Amino acid sequence: MNRSISHFLRLAGFCLVIALFIGVAGFSLRAGAEENLLHNGDFHQGSGDASVDGWETDGWIQSQGTTDYHWIRPENGQPGELELFTHKDNDARWKQPIQLAPGWYEASVEAKTEKVLPFFTGVNLSTLDNGVVSSDLKGDNDWTELSFYLKVGPRGADVDYCLRLGGYMNLTRGHAYFRNARLVKIDGPPAGAEHVYDLDAIRKAQFSGPIGSPWSLAGVLLLLLGMSGIGWWLLAEPEVAVPSKEEARPPEKTRKKVKARGR
Repeated sequence: MNRSISHFLRLAGFCLVIALFIGVAGFSLRAGAEENLLHNGDFHQGSGDASVDGWETDGWIQSQGTTDYHWIRPENGQPGELELFTHKDNDARWKQPIQLAPGWYEASVEAKTEKVLPFFTGVNLSTLDNGVVSSDLKGDNDWTELSFYLKVGPRGADVDYCLRLGGYMNLTRGHAYFRNARLVKIDGPPAGAEHVYDLDAIRKAQFSGPIGSPWSLAGVLLLLLGMSGIGWWLLAEPEVAVPSKEEARPPEKTRKKVKARGR
């Protein structure tokens, strides 16, 4: 009886150790999957007024007095913040270039706005690829999470993660704050998710050339060349024939009549 109890206790202990190992391994995998790929995403490292490790300022208009960029240091356990204050119409952003491996990603940030114009694109999270953008905030808003989901193709990609006020051909003004920027690798977007993008498809649509086979393209070029030749021929001035000396002489009979009249 004592042997059976001892055997049972050893077996239970072994199972408990295995369960703990599996739990720790699963937690490590989840933690790795949710690792923030951005450098200094909580903005706790920086110096001066606008120098933040891993981040750089950028904008369509970079002349002095258009947009002010500030770093708000973390205090009292609160995360650091990045600030954009655009006085004149601009597409301004804090950005971080990052290289991504193939797969799905979730990008997110918390944003707060003050007096952002109600026209064009407001405060948003985006990449510099036209069309990859979260929802945007206009007017006055307390801290609100902005996010999008991005699929990167089998070759990977270099992207610019942008905390932005304005957008492509959307220049605006206002005051924006950002905190807790994140970019994590995920298995895929949840069902019914909004702002889901395929980066390869977007870039292909932006930079694709003429559609068709090389033979069809050559045929179009030949047709255009032929039409150009016909056009030149129709528009060219007709040549004026210049008679030779022999052709300019009057016929023999005509010359004789002229001489007879002269007599």
